[in-house]
Order: sequence, then structure tokens, then C-alpha cells
Amino acid sequence: MTSAGQWLSSAPAHWTRGRLKDLISSSANGTWGGDPVEDGNNVRCIRAADFDRVARRADLSNAPLRYVEPSSLRQHLLRPGDLVLEKSGGGEKQPVGMAVLVTDTDPAVSSNFCARIKPSADVDSRFLTYVFAAAYGQGLTQAAIKQTTGIQNLDTQAFFASRWAFPAKEDQRRIADFLDVETPRIDRLIHLQGRTLEKLEERERAQLDSAVDELVDQWGTVPFRRFLRGVDQGTSPQAEALPAGPDEWGVLKVSCLRPGRFFPDANKRLPSDMEPDVRHEVRAGDLLITRANTPQLVGSTAVVPQTRGKLLLSDKIFRVRLGEGIAPEFVAMVARGSRIRGLCSASSNGASQSMANIRFEEIKAWPVPAAALDVQKDVVRRIDRQRLALDDMRALIERQVSLLNERRQALITAAVTGQFDVSTASGRNVTEGVSA
Repeated sequence: MTSAGQWLSSAPAHWTRGRLKDLISSSANGTWGGDPVEDGNNVRCIRAADFDRVARRADLSNAPLRYVEPSSLRQHLLRPGDLVLEKSGGGEKQPVGMAVLVTDTDPAVSSNFCARIKPSADVDSRFLTYVFAAAYGQGLTQAAIKQTTGIQNLDTQAFFASRWAFPAKEDQRRIADFLDVETPRIDRLIHLQGRTLEKLEERERAQLDSAVDELVDQWGTVPFRRFLRGVDQGTSPQAEALPAGPDEWGVLKVSCLRPGRFFPDANKRLPSDMEPDVRHEVRAGDLLITRANTPQLVGSTAVVPQTRGKLLLSDKIFRVRLGEGIAPEFVAMVARGSRIRGLCSASSNGASQSMANIRFEEIKAWPVPAAALDVQKDVVRRIDRQRLALDDMRALIERQVSLLNERRQALITAAVTGQFDVSTASGRNVTEGVSA
């Protein structure tokens, strides 16, 4: 993708050279307001969670209601055509700095972690939204991030000082009109690929549930406790936010487990001055179960494959020791079926929907098919072959989605930086000349 420093010199000669701040009339921090009141004088408060990150629009449908004093509301009220810029938050895979356009007429404000952006009088708001999208894709927002804790903070002054070039308002509207037509075409393709992925997930779940149902019909079930020898649980020391390096100790996060899958990179680095408790180091063949996660993922079970050393159990992960007559891979397979996933979701408890807990007593009660050991291993091999075939298909589709997202970003960047004339372009081949 072309960087700002590269494209400015080749931007159309009649475009105005300047800075991003030249496109902006004002930037003001938002407000969280107070708890909603009963008289109905409440407004929606737009958070980063309310960003439609595909369409780049503010979505008020799930935005919380807040009460804002009338004097403050006059200062913070959003109007159609304003932009909301995320200033604090973000994450490793989704850096702070995205902006969305306000199109709704319902009363709303932006949260205190965001800023309301008003375009200059000679700037089309849709065009500015695409400019911010291009700047985000070029890394201009990432370059202006200040991070001293786990929260990313955008230095808007540094970001707005980024060099930019832009055409007259009439041309801005033509560019926005073009992108309003072309980007939804790509979005529809991405949506169709997403639906295909959902169908693959449904197929995998149906294959697994069918295999488990056959075993139950033939062999019946016994409580999981029949096969247990013991359980270990780690600790959660104050670890660093970054993952451990190859020769460093790390504490596993709950995200290291998904049903049937283990992700060793999901860990937090243990401080170098802290002595690791080697009793909690995981090893290949360990059967792990999460006791805390979202309701959809609590109870996720997987067997540790050959993996790097120096990874420690946290206090939110059980390591189960099995007796004879059952294979750990069989337990992990059965535990990702609908029977046990449904039990985990139903029996989990927590203070919020974002984190739920499951007790080991409930895990002990899981109904496990009482199949012979050789039958267990045969079924695991068959299900693994089916899963690998579906994984190959998933990888191809995810690659196509990635390419479509890259094409979308390249199309936006090429249009708002004047790398092609939108009045003569269809959008289907314009990315061929965009440098990677």
C-alpha cells in the first residue's frame, strides 16, 4: 500500500497540499454522561463497540442510553455528517484510531473514549470518512499511538498533523459516490464467504454430533468422574501484557483454549525476576479445560500437542489426569460436541455475560460415551480426518476474505489519494496499479 510520503508527490496537481487538520473544523472529546433518568431525556452514547467497522458508520441500535445535562448536551450532541473517532482503547489486532460517520438523526453523543469530528465547510463528510479509512490503513493512526498501559491512546494532534492532499468538494463527492457503490460490492462478496464459513462450521458440528450420538446409542454414557484420577490448577501471577519469547516463561491465558484446539501463543510473559512454579508447566498430552471464559467458550477442552516448553497453567485452567480406559483425545472430541457445549453454557455462572465460570463438580458430571478404548481411537481418527479436510477449505476461504479486505482498503486509498480518476474507473481493476 502506498504511504502518504510516497503518494503526495504524485497526487493530482490541482489538489490542495496540506495536513489532515485542514479537513477538520473541530475535534471535541465526548462524554459518558450519567445514569439514564426516567423522564425520557436520555440520549444514545456511541462507543467503539457501536462502530460498524465494515460500512464505517455509527450504529445506534445497541448504544447505551445515558443522561447528559442540557448544557453539556448542547456541546456534545452529534449531527448527521459528524464523525466519531476512537481515541482510547484498541488492541493488538485492532489498533485504536478508527473513525465512523454519523448518519442517524436520533439524539446521540460520543463516549469519553471517543471524539466528535466536524468536517470543514469545504469537505464532504463521506469523503472525510474514507480519508480516515485510508489513513488508518496506511498506519498513520498507529504511528500516533501512545501506550503506557494496556490501553492505547491516540495523539490526535500528531495524527491530524499528518501530511495530506485533497481535491475540491465537488470532486470529493464524486469520489465518495464512487466508493459508496464499489465498496458494498466487495462487502457482499465478503459476506458470502462468511456465510460459507458458517456452513462449514455447521457441517463439522453435525458430523461430530452424529458420531457422538451413534456412540451413545450403542454404548450408553457414564459420568466423566468414572475416568478421573485427579486435577491440577495453576496460579495467575502478575504477568506482563506481552507474550513470552521462545526462551521465556509465560502464563497461559484462557484464550489459549478453544473447543478441541490449543494456542500456545496466547500467554503472558512472566517477569524475569519471578521464579516459575515448574509444577504447573504444561506438556504434550495434557488434557486442559478452561473454568472461566465467555458463556460460549467456558469449558473449552483440548489436548496439548507437541509444543514449546516454559508455559504455565493459570488459575483459570484445569489440567485433568485420567485413569485407564479413556483417551484424552476422545474426551476433547466429545467435549466439543453440542451435548457438552450446551451443558457448559447452561451451568456456567458469572457476574456478566463477558465472563462465566464452571465448577469442576459440573465437569465431573459430563456424560461420556462408555465406548471401548479401541473404538474411541477409531472415532477420533475419523473425526480428525473430517476436520482436517474442512480446515483446508476454511483456510482457502479465509485467504479469499483477506484478499478481498486488502482490495477494499486499496480501492479506498487509491480513490482518496487520486491514484485514478473515479469518473472513468469501474473499481474492478483499479487496484492493479496500487503498490503493495
